[in-house]
Amino acid sequence: MKSLIAASLLVFSTTTVAANLSDLNYITEVYPPFNYEENGQLKGIAVDFLEAATEAAGEPITRDQVKIQPWARGYATALSDPNTVLFSTTRTEEREDKFKWVGPITDTKIVVWAPKSKGITINSGSDFANYKVGVVRDDVGEHLLRSLGVSDNALRLSPKADLLAKQLAAGRVDMWAYEENVSSFIMSQNNVDTSQFEVVYVLSEAQLYYSLSKSTPDSYVEKLQAGVDKAIASGALDEIKGQYK
Repeated sequence: MKSLIAASLLVFSTTTVAANLSDLNYITEVYPPFNYEENGQLKGIAVDFLEAATEAAGEPITRDQVKIQPWARGYATALSDPNTVLFSTTRTEEREDKFKWVGPITDTKIVVWAPKSKGITINSGSDFANYKVGVVRDDVGEHLLRSLGVSDNALRLSPKADLLAKQLAAGRVDMWAYEENVSSFIMSQNNVDTSQFEVVYVLSEAQLYYSLSKSTPDSYVEKLQAGVDKAIASGALDEIKGQYK
């Protein structure tokens, strides 16, 4: 019996030691300037910082190991599949118990844009009822609007943010809920004049994180967090952010 216990402990110990950050499945979306693709190469603040943090942890991950997927697909994968890292994810109360969290990467603000010409004023969730509000499916913008009681009738779901930028410019949606810096970046990329639009409501001020599937062993979470902490302390994160200003 003692030998069986000892053998079991040895196997467990070996498995624990063998665990490596490269075992994890890394998924991101097009969410510039935090994560996006340019000239066939994945880049962005969160991508660069992932490399820096995993290198600081002694188990470097390269951007070639990260898959780009539409947000809804990546989000569903992170909810269902073990050992999955999804980023960049806004940490909210609604999502808190659905993932394990490593970070933070940076501050984030989720806002609602509208054309200045429409003179829209939003004071509460009920004010959205008479408008068409564009959101990326399963994005934090959708979740926050639903938490305010905004109905399905008011929401226009899309798989991609750039489609919503174009729809907002064309008047096919009245408003667009998304991260402030990212939406500005996407509008500029799609030749949408940002000066014609204004933020009419702030849904949330929070932080971006690497979110790990709930079943991911804590040993991975702790190892990645240790790398993040070390990279932040070294000044690597500030240096990376400076490259994207």
